[in-house]
Amino acid sequence: MNMTWDLSVFYNGFDDPQLEGDLARIAELCKCTEKLAAFDGTDVQKLEMLVNASSDMSNLLSNTYGFTELTLATDCNNTDAQRYQDKLSNMLVDVELCQSATARYIGSMDNLEECIAQSDLLKEHAFMLREFKEKAEHLLPADLEKWMLRMSLDGGEAFSKLRDRLMGSHTVELDGKSLPLPAVRGMAYDPDLAVRKSAYEAELASYAKVETPMAFCLSGIKGQAMTLCEARNYPDILSQQLAESRMDRETLDAMFTAIREALPDFRRYLRAKGKLLGHQDGLPFYDLFAPVGEASLRYTVEEARELLVNTFGKVHPEMGEFMAHAFDNRWIDFLPREGKAGGAFCAGYHQKKMCRVLTNFVGSFSDVSTLAHELGHGWHDRCLERVPVLMTDIPMQLAETASIFNETLLSHTVRETADDKTRFVLLENSLMEATQTVVDIYSRFLFESAVFEARKTHIPSAQELNQMMLDAQEQAYGDGLDKELRHPSMWVNKSHYYSTGLHFYNFPYAFGLLFGLGVFARYQQEGASFLPKYDAMLASCGSGTIADVAADLGIDVRSADYWRSALDVVRGEVDEFVALCEKA
Repeated sequence: MNMTWDLSVFYNGFDDPQLEGDLARIAELCKCTEKLAAFDGTDVQKLEMLVNASSDMSNLLSNTYGFTELTLATDCNNTDAQRYQDKLSNMLVDVELCQSATARYIGSMDNLEECIAQSDLLKEHAFMLREFKEKAEHLLPADLEKWMLRMSLDGGEAFSKLRDRLMGSHTVELDGKSLPLPAVRGMAYDPDLAVRKSAYEAELASYAKVETPMAFCLSGIKGQAMTLCEARNYPDILSQQLAESRMDRETLDAMFTAIREALPDFRRYLRAKGKLLGHQDGLPFYDLFAPVGEASLRYTVEEARELLVNTFGKVHPEMGEFMAHAFDNRWIDFLPREGKAGGAFCAGYHQKKMCRVLTNFVGSFSDVSTLAHELGHGWHDRCLERVPVLMTDIPMQLAETASIFNETLLSHTVRETADDKTRFVLLENSLMEATQTVVDIYSRFLFESAVFEARKTHIPSAQELNQMMLDAQEQAYGDGLDKELRHPSMWVNKSHYYSTGLHFYNFPYAFGLLFGLGVFARYQQEGASFLPKYDAMLASCGSGTIADVAADLGIDVRSADYWRSALDVVRGEVDEFVALCEKA
């Protein structure tokens, strides 16, 4: 099996004439203001022209930007990709200006609903058109927008690129070797305590050489975000992020209320795991991902393929076939190496009806679960092929639904047929992942909130940021973690903090886990008959607010009781785990 992905489906390299041709087509489509002014047609015809042009633009950007970003994800020092990334970044200013012009035109229309009623194309895109009208109220000032966006290329965008290049080439000195950061972080799952501890210590020590430029990158990005937020007439960054992700504050407050209530249960799990591993003062950070139990769950890539295809093929044959196709047709880049991004992601390409998955597979069950997670995103993209490309822009909270469903289904399925020792290991793995997605995500939300507050008055130093991270970990983990052995530099390696277009890139993961658990519970109740409704819901995620999409499945996300019921699933697993630890 080939362990790297195939990008030739986009272009045959950066010297492919088709790439330049597509960039020229994007530039032409960006002239929407002139075309709109010159177009002699009805309002309906003008709207249809804008919808068709926006669809073409979306597909072209997906291809050109996808090829560039995917290349850099596995080869951060590729100079051709870096050059095209810069070129695309400059073009994206014109793209955003075109989108703003479209929103301003739609926002000025008094007869939008009448126009929608007269066209099948506009009816298909009705939600998007209405959302454009709402967004018109939060556009940058028209006379300043072009210059503010261009300045951002040398501000937040430049800092984001610097971050990617610093961390993409960041190495850790360990046992006399210079190793890629993802490989060292992967040692957190090693069964040998000495390996985990030395990797943790080496990782923390390595950040000294990058923490100062990383602190400036973070502050530059967040400072720009605050300026643009004010210019767009939002009261604060969180309000902007909620509005742009179609989520209301009532939903966020309900979820965090339930999460704060559940933190003592997660801490019970952490302390129990700590005692099992011989620690008395909570779990050291280097043992958060330590394997427990006597079962050895290690997999080759081929074994991971067999497990996933068989597991999901039995439940949802089409999904099983989709996974097999992904493994066999070079949709996945599997192994860590120098110059490759850490972590994992899935990127979908609507027009080409495919996805690309990046992972840093080292053989743990968690790595197999990560593949199930990312291929869940891929299946979501497959379901979205039912709708027009402009209706595939889904909020991140709902984007996690299929991935969490997949993780949960894999864990439950494997545990059903496993022996007692293996079930114990899988139970712990489930809790380990849930703790990261709820507790650690909560700490990241607290940290980012503190960064924005500090950034109102000054540029926080690396030492200040370290302390903010420790404070956030204290509030979230409490006595579940050893106070002396936490991770003050977690802000350095998490790429989510350095996104220029998506801030508070954290709470959607907690939403996704708990919402995904609720959806999985519906599947358990209804069985195979639920799956067509599930796929239809995935296809609709870009066509409504979060509350409305959830309501279609009978879920009230504005109620803390819903989130409490989802966390009850985790609480039950904690009770079982603690009881088993006491017997050990």
